[in-house]
Amino acid sequence: MKNLAYILLLSLVFMGCGSSKKQLQKGNYDLAIDKSVKNLMKKPTDQQEIEILDRAYRIANEQDLERIRYLKLENNPNNWDEILNRYIALKNRQSKVRTVLPLQMGNRTINYEYVDYDAEIVKAKQGAASYFYEHAQQLMNHGDKESYRTAYYELMKVKEYAGSYENVDELLIQAKNMGMSRALIMMQNNSVLKLPPEYEQELLAISPADLNSEWVEYHTRDLDENIEYDYHVYVNLNSIEVSPDHVAESDRMVERKVEDGWEYVLDARGNVMKDTAGNDIKVPKYKTLTCTVIETLQKKSVMVQGDVEIVQLNPTRVLRKDPIGAESTFEHHSARAVGDVNALDKEDKELIKLEPLPFPTDVEMVFRGTETLKMAIRDILYRNRRYII
Repeated sequence: MKNLAYILLLSLVFMGCGSSKKQLQKGNYDLAIDKSVKNLMKKPTDQQEIEILDRAYRIANEQDLERIRYLKLENNPNNWDEILNRYIALKNRQSKVRTVLPLQMGNRTINYEYVDYDAEIVKAKQGAASYFYEHAQQLMNHGDKESYRTAYYELMKVKEYAGSYENVDELLIQAKNMGMSRALIMMQNNSVLKLPPEYEQELLAISPADLNSEWVEYHTRDLDENIEYDYHVYVNLNSIEVSPDHVAESDRMVERKVEDGWEYVLDARGNVMKDTAGNDIKVPKYKTLTCTVIETLQKKSVMVQGDVEIVQLNPTRVLRKDPIGAESTFEHHSARAVGDVNALDKEDKELIKLEPLPFPTDVEMVFRGTETLKMAIRDILYRNRRYII
């Protein structure tokens, strides 16, 4: 059992080593360094891992430095961002490798000389910030949303690299504002039923902020007349059908036998019968109670049908139209009793306590179906977010 455990341990060690070697062979030098550093932390004397680390570290540094020399020679301000990232990679790689130094490979001690990259990193940050600041302003002059959005990301890099660089904060606000797409959601009542303004407020209370993304805002109210909307979302109510007030009555007779005193048991000759103790025999006497239950059913329904239409402005074109609909029913049961209510069971006694209710108005019926419509509108907007970009 101990031998098996030892074999498994050796297998894991060789697998780890092979993994770093494989990354080295593939040219994934930083991955090879990562794996070698992890393995050397566990076993600092592993000669094969030391050799892999040494080779991967030298090649990776050589490639970065060679690329930096070329980018500087090219003298293109667009290169500063890559130069910065290369210097950061050199610094991070050096910090990682120093965690396992010094290393002993045969008779050779590996302890790489420390290189301070900070001055070059600061210089590259300044160069990158300057380039992105100028380039972002050029993009913003194009005047289209995509350019404003790209400019915003470049200005964020300026902010990252140089903090409060000139008027970068003002430009960020401007780029964000101009790059934003805005959609106004409105209700259009095309039916014959006149609805109050409160209905639109209720129907469009759908928390549009949940639909917002980085570059898209949904509004349900025109908050500012100076806002230029890019999309209109019309919630069209094309048909509202309300049924007439319907009342249906039905009646049923309820009978119930109840005990009503007692009476003597008589024999065939009309004499009172006696029990074995000589006492008169008595039995309960019953009577039948009757009551008529008149039930009333009140019923009214509404069907609202329409669609959600997404329209792009400038140029104007319909992007999508999806049907919506909702049905709501008012139904109320009540009853009254004629006769002896003692004939009724518990359920009927509760029923006759209910009285008829006033029928909802047609507008109130439409309000009753609002939640169903709101859910349908939200679902359609969520599914069609790709049209509003």
